[in-house]
Amino acid sequence: MASAALEIVGMGLSILGWVGVLVTCGLPMWQVSAFIEANIVVAQSLWEGLWMTCAVQSTGQMQCKVFDSILALSPEVQAGRAITVLVALLGLVALMVTVMGAQCTNCVRPGRAKSHIALAGGAIYVLCGVLVLIPICWFAHITISDFYDPTVPRFKKREMGASLYIGWAATALLLVGGGLICCGARGHKDEDAFPVKYSAPRRPTSNGEYDKKNYV
Repeated sequence: MASAALEIVGMGLSILGWVGVLVTCGLPMWQVSAFIEANIVVAQSLWEGLWMTCAVQSTGQMQCKVFDSILALSPEVQAGRAITVLVALLGLVALMVTVMGAQCTNCVRPGRAKSHIALAGGAIYVLCGVLVLIPICWFAHITISDFYDPTVPRFKKREMGASLYIGWAATALLLVGGGLICCGARGHKDEDAFPVKYSAPRRPTSNGEYDKKNYV
């Protein structure tokens, strides 16, 4: 039962991490305007994401524009798009594989094959966590390098947006959740599966009454 509990907890954490990756992919806050010295009070702030850029006015109005050309995008944006979409699809595959191999389901008969399926699902979640780190750390490195580069004009300097922090949290959830699923899968045993017990039908005695031992 302990291994089954590990799988359930790991699956819950992995699903949360997968949802975090979806939010990170769609949220246009990978880079935001940096407020430096005289730029503290500005009329608008800029948000940049993988799919669009947004201008937020001081009045609260926001205008977003989707990137027109894919080939004109920077390499980090193109790689970020490809990897986050790949991770989103892999997370869906990992969910289906983990459900099939989990001890709390009856999709596959308990045994070594079922433990291998659950182990594969956990490994895919761990792979998703490693892959999503690539674009997030890439963006963070570029943002920090440009911020401290004296040759970059102040109005072009950016700071790390909320998407990067959400992505790091999603990565941690995927890695921990996938690891728990793998640990639970290694503890698979036939007797660890949720038992289904059947009782023999009660038979009446010769005088038509049920034997008292049926109620003990």
